[in-house]
Amino acid sequence: MKTYTRVMGGLGLAFTLGLGALSAQAQAPAAAPVAPPPAWKQGMPESMATSTLAPLPAKLTMTKAADVPLDKIKVPAGFKVEVWADSIPGSRAITAGDDGKYYVGTRGLGRIYELTDDGKQRTSRILIDKLNQPTAAFKDGSLFVVAVDKVLRFDGIAKNPTVAPVDLTAKFNLPPLQHHNWKYVAFGPDGKLYLPFGAPCNICEPPTKEYAQIRRYNADGSGMEVLATGVRNSVGFDWHPVTKELWFSNHGRDWMGDDSPNDTMNRLKVGANYGFPYCHAGTIADPEIKKANACGAVEQPVALMGPHAATMGVMFYSGSMFPAEYKNVLFNARKGSWNRTKKIGHDVVMVQADADGKNAKVVPFMTGFMNEADQSWWGRPAYLHQMKDGSVLVSDEQLGVIYRVSYSK
Repeated sequence: MKTYTRVMGGLGLAFTLGLGALSAQAQAPAAAPVAPPPAWKQGMPESMATSTLAPLPAKLTMTKAADVPLDKIKVPAGFKVEVWADSIPGSRAITAGDDGKYYVGTRGLGRIYELTDDGKQRTSRILIDKLNQPTAAFKDGSLFVVAVDKVLRFDGIAKNPTVAPVDLTAKFNLPPLQHHNWKYVAFGPDGKLYLPFGAPCNICEPPTKEYAQIRRYNADGSGMEVLATGVRNSVGFDWHPVTKELWFSNHGRDWMGDDSPNDTMNRLKVGANYGFPYCHAGTIADPEIKKANACGAVEQPVALMGPHAATMGVMFYSGSMFPAEYKNVLFNARKGSWNRTKKIGHDVVMVQADADGKNAKVVPFMTGFMNEADQSWWGRPAYLHQMKDGSVLVSDEQLGVIYRVSYSK
């Protein structure tokens, strides 16, 4: 094999390179590009690079009522929990329609389920499938289905189950990025449709102003207003029965350690900023995305809901079935933490506070989905819905069932 020697400048440096080595290098395949980390790892600092924390796996298969360990669920004396509907994989937010119909959204499965309650039993069907994280709201006989990239309206669906939807997508001007763009939607006391748009990241300065905000629209998609900014990821809200003010949950960022920052419960102040990405939980400046006086003009939360607890559905109780002390109390489903060494959440809690949000305290209500001693868990409460008789439905996204919580003296 021939070799060549080359002297480089005045350094007197020589190297010998075999033609065979050159040929081997020319034939070697180019290195495959390194796959980017999953979205949930974005914002992970080098100090946590070896962490084994990861999102909790969803079951997303049918569970029958007989297989639900109801005996493990704990509620205050006088309350009763039963499985109201089963075999609804991935069930999340619940909205009531006409004629005993209920509509249940999902995230991973892309479905809207229609449940029919005839007073004795519930039957279900898949109304629409293969959407991008759909949820639903109901108004004046029409079902509004809102996905990350689509808004559909089903008119008169209770009487015409195969009605073709009206596509309203173009009128709503939906931002395109998916991360944290699943949304809870509902019509307010003013008849308008309220939609949050989460941050397109765990922690970043959003690329455009259309993220990390709460909006409202007229039902036809016109009249869009931005009500609040700096809201990282709100996936639940409700209106106070007396003041008619909107209260909403908000998820704190990941990868700032086990105990920071808290998820929060908030009152909506129109035009207010809630901190993201510079400030978390009202008082904690972000260590990566920095800004002078980061928390100086941030609207403060009503209550801290636990670090990484995944605060989800929000419901003010306005019925008459529960005892009087539950009237106007906020209930919140906490789906449960993944970005924390010791899990918290997996429960339903109450936020007892004055109507103006002061003197708030968080009190357990529905527990038993997790065993703190060995950190095992079997259920993940996600959303709540008050029924006409004053009982409360609670969806369990993990098992795909819906519980009914009732009270009798």
